[in-house]
Formats: sequence, structure tokens, C-alpha cells
Amino acid sequence: MAHEFKFVRTIEFSETDMAGIVHFSNFCKYMESAEHRFFRSIGYSIVTNEIDPPVGWPRVHTSFDFKKPLRFEDEIEIHLLVSELRSKSITYQFRFNKLNGTERELAATGKLTVVCVSRDGNGTMKACDIPAEIADKIEVAPADLLES
Repeated sequence: MAHEFKFVRTIEFSETDMAGIVHFSNFCKYMESAEHRFFRSIGYSIVTNEIDPPVGWPRVHTSFDFKKPLRFEDEIEIHLLVSELRSKSITYQFRFNKLNGTERELAATGKLTVVCVSRDGNGTMKACDIPAEIADKIEVAPADLLES
């Protein structure tokens, strides 16, 4: 079962503001990219059409704490950890680490909660249990990996 996912990317010029620092809104994109890669790592797409009925994952909570600025061409590691798995929702913790050779500097932390939903015949979303075939592949990260 999976409880974490990491990947490394380079900051693009278009992600920075007039001060040359990554604009805060991009951290939402980084979290979403990590979540999508996490789902692919367990054999699913975030757009789970292979499940009947198909489910979606709207965001219900997002937060960040910023520690150090990130700039154009910085290499960063985005680390996703499953911090809570409930019957209808998943909460992830994120660490955004700036890579300086062999050192990691914590640039920011984040949190994202998503709810599993399906649509009725009218297209109205309603919270539903996470399908067993997905839930069975996900577990909460060990306490020593999670932030307090």
C-alpha cells in the first residue's frame, strides 16, 4: 500500500512574480501534480472512469506555510504524504524542499483535503465512499514521517 510520493522538478520562469520568487498560487499546482502522480503510481488516474460509477476529487481545504523563497531554475522536491484516510476523504501533507546539491532546504509545507464524489443523473456531485479498489491501495503514512 502507498502512503507517499516524491518527485523533482525545476522552477520555470513563468512561475515567478516580479520579485523573481515563485508566486504562491503555483504551490496549488505543485500539490495537484503530486496528487495526480501519486494516483498513477497506484494504478489509477485522478479521472477514474474505470470505476463504476466514475468518481471525482474536489478540493475542500488547502493551506500553506512558506519558509524560504523559491526562484527560477531552483530544483525542488515535492513530497506528498497521506496524513488521513477517511471513508470519503483523503488529506495529504506536502513538503516542498529546495535541493542544493545533497542538501534539502524546507521551502514550504502544505495541506490538501479532497473528497470523493460521484454524480447523479442530473450531474449533481455527492460525497461517496472511496471505492474499495482505490482505498485498499492507500494507507496513512507512519507517524514519524508526518509533521506534528
